[in-house]
Amino acid sequence: MKNNSTYIIGEIGQNHNGSLDIAKELIDMANMSIVEPVFNTKVKKIDAVKFTKRDLSEELSNSQMNKPYNSPHSFGKTYGEHRKYLELNDQEHFQCYKYAKEKNLDFIETLCSIKCLSILNLFNPDFLKVASRDLTNIPLIEALSETKIPIILSTGMAGEKELDEALNTILKNHAEISILHCVSEYPTRPENVNLKSINYLLKNYSNYKVGYSDHTIGISAAVAAVAMGASIIEKHITLDRKMKGTDHLGSLGPDGLKRLIRDIRILEKSLGKESIFISPTTKQARIKLERSIASNKELKKGHTISKDDIHLLSPGDGVKWNEKNLIIGKKVKNQINKDEIIYLDNII
Repeated sequence: MKNNSTYIIGEIGQNHNGSLDIAKELIDMANMSIVEPVFNTKVKKIDAVKFTKRDLSEELSNSQMNKPYNSPHSFGKTYGEHRKYLELNDQEHFQCYKYAKEKNLDFIETLCSIKCLSILNLFNPDFLKVASRDLTNIPLIEALSETKIPIILSTGMAGEKELDEALNTILKNHAEISILHCVSEYPTRPENVNLKSINYLLKNYSNYKVGYSDHTIGISAAVAAVAMGASIIEKHITLDRKMKGTDHLGSLGPDGLKRLIRDIRILEKSLGKESIFISPTTKQARIKLERSIASNKELKKGHTISKDDIHLLSPGDGVKWNEKNLIIGKKVKNQINKDEIIYLDNII
């Protein structure tokens, strides 16, 4: 991950709806070029895409897999059929990996079972993600950590105890870990977001990169998280929020993703440093708008200037009020008309 900018992850998950073609379209969408129009500045693009891999033999109980699934978002008569429809096989994940790499995007995999590690026979993702629901799945976390691939944890369904247990499991093998604040409510209501958890993680888990996996509607929470110090942002993306499937409505379409990337990149430039100072870029505005000592009446040649002769007017290229002693008591060289700046080269 780059240390000087927010690491933005476009979570495709299973919004490809089981289609390799849609998956590649989503990678194309994530790779979009963005230009900020006011200053005509090219914006740094997204950093990574993330996919999800399940092995249905290690997913749900038989009764749950065979349960009728009558949702309008269903791709099968049972929940098991629905889940099967949404899966890409190992080779298809490899195709997505290669396609993303062609576009200089990092590739992240959420692996939901130990059997899913079979993809490592074909490629190594840049990061492995532990989904919120698996933060207590210690056998899986142990297997993921043994790969030595950097790991990202989401906290959505866990407290501090569960987080610490997961961290301790990974630390037996390596320490390349990132923690994302997350709320496992889809979509997340504003009153449940609790962005201040980011502050807590930054203070108490300072050895790790801290970020935010956002399930809210819109982009404001993710942008605010960056302002609070999150160095990683993860957000679901989709070609169309009206597509069939459970995650699309809470995802960002092309316009939303464009705004998210634009606003985060602009915010990065806006944060600056902890100090109060006059920016060199305000020089022109200061000259135009700031006030200088000026005459409040016509001042004849030879007139000795008093406090009663002056007030403040723009532009700001003259003497400031706190330097009025440079003018008071001095004589006028050449007549100064009413409401004109009194410059030092016209007094003696």
